[in-house]
Formats: sequence, structure tokens, C-alpha cells
Amino acid sequence: MNSVKSTDSDNYPHQLTNELWAFPPNKDCTGGTSWWLGCDPEPVLIDCPPFCDETIKALNELSSGRASRIILTGRQAHGRIRELQNALGWPVLIQEQEAYLLPAFHSLESFSEEHITASGLRVLWTPGPTPGSCVVYAPSPWNVLFCGRLLIPVAFNRMASLVERTTFHWSRQQKSLQKLRSWLPSNPRPALASGGGLHKLGGKKLVEWEAWRDAN
Repeated sequence: MNSVKSTDSDNYPHQLTNELWAFPPNKDCTGGTSWWLGCDPEPVLIDCPPFCDETIKALNELSSGRASRIILTGRQAHGRIRELQNALGWPVLIQEQEAYLLPAFHSLESFSEEHITASGLRVLWTPGPTPGSCVVYAPSPWNVLFCGRLLIPVAFNRMASLVERTTFHWSRQQKSLQKLRSWLPSNPRPALASGGGLHKLGGKKLVEWEAWRDAN
């Protein structure tokens, strides 16, 4: 059970379920979104939230003394990750193609194709948005796909994969989408938690699978 108190501050995370929280947009990550999942035995912070005293306080309260891990879904989500790790002491997991971006980092672990965390979360390499992009699937009881920048909000209740100015390789991104569809369980399809900015969702944060319109 977490102990984060409700607050009117724009810097505190927003609680969606008992264990799932969304952080406010991070200007150091082009307005991207990071997520907290309080799974046992190892909770995870997915991508870097705004670095400030309130973020550190919230994460310490959410972790409740448990050994926790940070997973980075791509280089656009790094933000001030060095300062964050120094403040928290948590290990970082990143796809091996982008491990070089964090030189001399302590407690840094990388993976190649797939990885399973201590809490049973599944991580898949999905290059395209960046060379080392990945997604994180939290199976039942959560059934949530943390899709990084592979899927981003494009309209109210709609997510898609787009070519952006920072896109590394579009054809590889399309192949990653195909790989992702076959990798995920077919029933029930997971809810979607994007690592991009969520403002186009009209106040929503977590959206249903059907919001990924080009998945059909």
C-alpha cells in the first residue's frame, strides 16, 4: 500500500489505480510521461519524471523502502536520470544499443532482445523511435503496456505510431509494431500507457487497447 498524499501541486504524480501512477510532463523529455508501477517484490519507475524535490519525495513514499528499479524506454526519456539515480540509488535497466549514453553509471544493466524483471514484467526491444527503444508489458493483474514513444497520443482516445523529427528508422519501427502485436497476449488486450505527451488525450492518461487504431 502506498502512502503518497493527495496534493494540488503540479509536480506530484497522478494516481490511476492503487499501484499505478502517472507523472506530470517532463520538459527535459520534450513533455514526455513517466509511470510508476508498485509491483512486488520490485516496483518500477518507467522513464524519467521531472527532477525536483517533490518527485523524490513521492518516489520514496511510493517505494516504501522496497528495492526499486528504473526502466528507460528510449533516449528521449532520459531527462535528468543521473541526478535522479544519485538521489534514489536505484538501478537502471536500458536496451544495450543505448547503454553507451550513460557512461560511468553505477548499477546499470542492459539487455538485448527481451528481459523479465524480478516482478515478472516483460521488456521487449522495439527499435524505430530510437535505436534502443523498448516497451514494458505488465501482465495480469495489471495488463498494461508501457509503450514508450512507439505509440503516442494523436487525438482524443487515439494512439498511433508516427514518423517524427527524431525518429531513428521508420521501417524498423513498422517491423517493431508487427513484432509487438505477435508478442503480446491476444486476450485480453492490454491498456496503453504512452511515454509521450498525453495532452491530446483530453485529460485521459491510460487508454484502452482500441485506442491503437492502426493495430487493426
